[in-house]
Amino acid sequence: MRVGATLLAFCLAAPAVGQEVARYAVTGDAVEAPLAGLSGDAARGARIVRNRETANCLICHTVPDPSETFMGEIGPPLAGVASRLSAGQIRLRLIDPTEVNPTATMPAYHRIAGLVHVEARYRGRPVLSAQEIEDVVAYLSSLKE
Repeated sequence: MRVGATLLAFCLAAPAVGQEVARYAVTGDAVEAPLAGLSGDAARGARIVRNRETANCLICHTVPDPSETFMGEIGPPLAGVASRLSAGQIRLRLIDPTEVNPTATMPAYHRIAGLVHVEARYRGRPVLSAQEIEDVVAYLSSLKE
């Protein structure tokens, strides 16, 4: 019975398929290679950025879309982000912004180690999957102005 309970606890704690933290290499202030070799889709990335239930980017950032209201001003505006940062730099900031700025208030979207006060639905899994990170990178990389 003890083995069964341990196995059940492991299954409950294990991230869903596709929700594991992907391996990546930091070079300087960037992660140059796409996570898990995936390609991003800018349209999906735009939906993720605007989704106030998951990524919730708009609580801190503005996007160049006049139809969006109630956007935050804590983080830098996302308009023109691709003229300021490379795709690899954007990717690292999404994965774990504390790699660039240890005092960053932005959450780590693709890290689980060392986090505290994690909402129950995100315990043991990253907020955004590798595919979602790549989709957001594709969208933000399209924001040149």
